[in-house]
Amino acid sequence: MITSASNSDPIPAAAAREPVTMYHWLVIIIASAGWLFDCMDQRIFALSREPALREILGPGTADAVIRDWGGWATTSMMIGWATGGIIFGMMSDRLGRVKTMVVTLLVYSGFTGLSGIANSVTAFLGYRFLVGLGVGGMFGAATTLVAESVPVRIRAVALGSLQALSACGNIIGSLMSTQIQPGSADVLFGLSGWRIMFFIGVLPAFLVVPMVFVLREPAQWKAAKERARNSTDQSAHIGSIGDLWHHPVWRRNLLVGVGLGLAGMAGLWGIGFFSPELISTALKGEPQQVVDVVRGYGTALQDVGAFLGILGFTAVATLFGRRPAFLVSFLLCLGVTIYVFNNLKSGPDAYWMLPLMGFAQLSVFGGYAIYFPELFPTRLRGTGVGFCYNTVRYLAAAFPPLLMYLNRQLLEQGVNEPFRKAATILSFIFVLGLVALIWAPETKGKPLPED
Repeated sequence: MITSASNSDPIPAAAAREPVTMYHWLVIIIASAGWLFDCMDQRIFALSREPALREILGPGTADAVIRDWGGWATTSMMIGWATGGIIFGMMSDRLGRVKTMVVTLLVYSGFTGLSGIANSVTAFLGYRFLVGLGVGGMFGAATTLVAESVPVRIRAVALGSLQALSACGNIIGSLMSTQIQPGSADVLFGLSGWRIMFFIGVLPAFLVVPMVFVLREPAQWKAAKERARNSTDQSAHIGSIGDLWHHPVWRRNLLVGVGLGLAGMAGLWGIGFFSPELISTALKGEPQQVVDVVRGYGTALQDVGAFLGILGFTAVATLFGRRPAFLVSFLLCLGVTIYVFNNLKSGPDAYWMLPLMGFAQLSVFGGYAIYFPELFPTRLRGTGVGFCYNTVRYLAAAFPPLLMYLNRQLLEQGVNEPFRKAATILSFIFVLGLVALIWAPETKGKPLPED
């Protein structure tokens, strides 16, 4: 029997008056830090990808070959991300949100560090896959923990803030690259800058200490697990993908989430996170040190835009609803991405255009943090969020190599500035998000669903 699965019930009066305690703030801060450092490691990879492969493949390797391998390295991480989303999403529902956060933190930070010792393309791609496993699990565990722990009246703001703070992790990674330039050959102990960057990515593992000693599993999750343990209904499983698919409401919500997730993921990882390569294209012929500095500051400003975009989505979603916020965001994604990839021609351009693209493309990710936990019941929430946010990366993983394939094909046909044109073509993936909104339920002001 569905109680609030349709998201039609108002918030109970007692829940609306629940006070915000110090523990609620600690949950938000620690969960946000776990996702923040996760995103810092992602930014380290995006900035170190090209110089790492340039060194590994050796002098004289053509730029097109390096970019092809960069696309495959990104795809490798995204496939790991999708796989981790499935594995750790189910683990979150079955074993707990906090335990899952601890494991995923150790996985993504540990293998980020090991990426710094890679001496072959195979090793580099392998480490990126393993990093992806941990990255894929952290988001679902962190967002479900926050959604189930904080009072319902601050849920959207708390989840939006968690996602917005993730942009600070990206900013830290970008600013770090301006001081430890990934393309430099000898930064410390004879090691290249990109290796030092990856070694620094191990440090977030220390966050395990407050996770273990401060956080506790949500009462809502404990109650759902107890109900499942005592239930004779074999269809009411904990963390079951089958239950998501066979229940008509959860199936619709799952498909809506996949459509929204794929549009944003493919657009960001297949286009937006190749802004360092766009800067290299615009500054072709400039000294590598100049390019590294512009890439570092440019992507940092892109992340500042992302921070503001997520906050903007949170405000619109809180005041007007989730669906209007997604509508505006996807329209911005389409228009701004095409504009930036066709008009960024210099360093100063990067400093004002990339923040616009960050604002547009990352705004929808604020929506994922707020909206996805509101689509599924407690016993399936971690699985559902992980599926919508991470499993779509199996499909989105095709976009980085597809971008490079289109670039190569357009180059062979003599098209001027093929990299820009290839990105323009792929930008129409954002239309998928607009289509998915047709079936998306509005969840503003509703309690988390149960069944």
